[in-house]
Amino acid sequence: MLKENLPQQDEQPNEHKILKSLHPSRIIIPMLIGISYTVYMLYNDILTHSKEISERINSINYFWLSMAVVALLFRDGFYIYRIRHLTKKALSWVGSFYTIVLWEFSSAISPSAVGGTAVASFIVMKEGISFGKSLAYVLVSAILDNTFFIIVGAIVLTLNFFGAYNNGIFFLDGVDPTVIETLRITFTVSYSVIAIYTLLMIYGLFVKPVFIKNLFIYITSFRLLKRFQEAAKHQGEELIVASAELKGIGIGYWVRAIGSTALVWVSRYFIVNCLIAAFFTLSIGDHAVIFSRHVVLWVVLILAITPGAAGIAEVAFKGFYTPFAGALVGVVATLWRMITFYPYLLAGVLFLPRWVKRVFFDQNNTETKV
Repeated sequence: MLKENLPQQDEQPNEHKILKSLHPSRIIIPMLIGISYTVYMLYNDILTHSKEISERINSINYFWLSMAVVALLFRDGFYIYRIRHLTKKALSWVGSFYTIVLWEFSSAISPSAVGGTAVASFIVMKEGISFGKSLAYVLVSAILDNTFFIIVGAIVLTLNFFGAYNNGIFFLDGVDPTVIETLRITFTVSYSVIAIYTLLMIYGLFVKPVFIKNLFIYITSFRLLKRFQEAAKHQGEELIVASAELKGIGIGYWVRAIGSTALVWVSRYFIVNCLIAAFFTLSIGDHAVIFSRHVVLWVVLILAITPGAAGIAEVAFKGFYTPFAGALVGVVATLWRMITFYPYLLAGVLFLPRWVKRVFFDQNNTETKV
């Protein structure tokens, strides 16, 4: 039984507001930004490197191109498996599929910094799971994702410090050293903030949620952070609800959750490796650097202010991967976004109406949970 000071029904996600944020018309802006920059980028590349681009495309390695698609399917498959596992199979496979598709759609039409906890917990809740449990499962998902980033980021930073990468993971082709140094500082600060925040969330979720709630309120009591206090208070209250729902879960549950999270993110990062390998022969060292740079690229994407990082993702990709893809970097960036971004926009438009009908209007939704 939840305590009286925990969030009540009126504090649950506002259905109208969230459904409005998921409206299919919201794909227009990210698509216009992304496609406009892609056309501009490809036009310039073809204008200056048409012969090399043509030769490379004609000799494309279809094995690696197909492996990029396989990596995407693995990524989504493990995402679906993880949310079903986290809910202790309370979500059916179909419900898990809808949850991940709409969660990804929400991310694709919103700036990453906005966050998707409210939307994701709303989706899970409408699948028939209580508010508290929905919140708990979504927060755990976010914490698992951040923890993977913290661990892999620490490994990458350590290897970079000891010179394991020839040019360093922060090297950007043709970019002023001052900008590179800014990127290095931004990554370090962002990494530190994410690490501290995640550790606090883990401590609050599994040890003392009330203490962390009070800490959040105290930190935001200072003048410069005062405008974030209401959000911090709400985050703390959500943490208390989630903590109460996760009591007494065994170690086996967490082993599977952590394992599936690792597979999700390895598959996600490896897509870029596969796409570049489709045009160029890469050594194991090249694969390691390409994979490691994606860790840094991820921070750029979460700080992007455009919906789904449209435009910014393509620019950042070109900077990070020109040393490996050369004149083909625009083509590879386009393929990368065609695989990892645009399908979720289209899937959202296709499946959102079906999901709304399923959870709001199909009164006899007695789907077998298999």
